[in-house]
Amino acid sequence: MTSAAVSDLAAHGVSVWLDDLSRERLSTGNLADLIEHEGVVGVTTNPSIFQAALSAGHAYDDQVRELARSGASVDQAVMALTTQDVRDACDVFAPIYRSSGGVDGRVSIEVDPRLAHDTAATVAQALELAAAVDRPNVLIKIPATTEGLPAISQVLAAGVSVNVTLIFALDRYRGVMNAVLTGLEQAREHGLDLSTIHSVASFFVSRVDTEIDARLDALGTDEAAALRGKAAVANARLAYQAYEEVFSTPRWGSLEDAGGHRQRPLWASTGVKDPAYPDTLYVTELVAAGTVNTMPEKTLKAVADHGEVTGDTVTHHYAEAAEVLDSLERLGISYTEVTTRLERDGVAKFEAAWDELLTGVTRELERAQS
Repeated sequence: MTSAAVSDLAAHGVSVWLDDLSRERLSTGNLADLIEHEGVVGVTTNPSIFQAALSAGHAYDDQVRELARSGASVDQAVMALTTQDVRDACDVFAPIYRSSGGVDGRVSIEVDPRLAHDTAATVAQALELAAAVDRPNVLIKIPATTEGLPAISQVLAAGVSVNVTLIFALDRYRGVMNAVLTGLEQAREHGLDLSTIHSVASFFVSRVDTEIDARLDALGTDEAAALRGKAAVANARLAYQAYEEVFSTPRWGSLEDAGGHRQRPLWASTGVKDPAYPDTLYVTELVAAGTVNTMPEKTLKAVADHGEVTGDTVTHHYAEAAEVLDSLERLGISYTEVTTRLERDGVAKFEAAWDELLTGVTRELERAQS
């Protein structure tokens, strides 16, 4: 039985995805158990998740030995290891994919983060990943950098479904939605069936509070203290307002008439970092129809245990959310500077995780050959 809170999320239009994947989850049946008992209907991965998975235990040893015997390079090995997990997860989620009409049952895999500022290379690898996984329910993750925006359009135009990641700023999110509409328009021009193309926009949440709270603490005033823990939810709520605006335009209407699907907002980085805040904060305060909340297992368990879902907690709070961001600006905390830093740091963290992944796989290949 799915918990009451997770069932309530689904009833209010929120799809619960797991923000983690490993071969151990697949081989032990843990992922299937989370689907059956915790209401999980999708999964997301990123370079940090893969790095953690491959560095723990021995689940990948047999495949690493096979790759070493075949003379695979480290890049080829990483591609083979990660796409195998994603392919297997896609198969586990296939029934949900079919029953939801392709909306859920999705598994994401990210392009090499070192390509975040190279449009052409991002497009090439996105198409390569889609072909390597070879499952209709895969989502290719593309970062929402300036160079990532045209890549989003080109990959969607090729008929490949996309998860746009590392979105922090509202203006960048609007740029992402424009890129999605452009990609769908191009796909329509190419004669593709728009009903087969899906997309989500991963809007990052907790990292916004982490960055802004540190600046508020440095100010040390009562006014600053009163704003702690409010910026991330406010930012996400205003993102949903932008989503409602864009997907009610005539431009979108023509694509919807042609079978297009809205790009759903996906709340990412929803694990609470500050123990002073409720551990379900970025779930229960971001309930809105047509959204995805991708949670680490710890957050999922917390929601299942004591989450209180009271209905829509987003659309009636736009004025309040705007006032939070305005108050931060009045205190001298620049929204643009914060979100620019978060994007830069987000790419850097994934690059560092990717480098660790490459180093670890190199070591394992050498060990297997010795």
